[in-house]
Amino acid sequence: MPDADAVVTLTEDNFRAEVLENSQLVLVDFWAEWCMPCRAFSRILEDLAEELAGTVKVGKLNIDEYPAIATQYKVRSIPTVLVFQNGELIDTIVGAVSKSILKRKVATLAAAP
Repeated sequence: MPDADAVVTLTEDNFRAEVLENSQLVLVDFWAEWCMPCRAFSRILEDLAEELAGTVKVGKLNIDEYPAIATQYKVRSIPTVLVFQNGELIDTIVGAVSKSILKRKVATLAAAP
């Protein structure tokens, strides 16, 4: 069973510190409680967060609770994962992708200069 504590719950109060002021690779999952694909994808992210702890930070942002952040980053469908490094948005993954695809994408981004 994955450890949900490996995933940071993001809010307007901690988004800057956890994502924008973080030098490591940060995956931000934009989701909503009513979104069934988001729920299934959440398990994949929790597994990945555990496996890559210390290398990659994984956070979840509920778009219903914090719509301003979703709007700021032009999130139009969920689940959407935005990938940040050194506070910069470097990639977007739309839809509930498989763990292997997500892991491969993270490895590629982490290896990029």
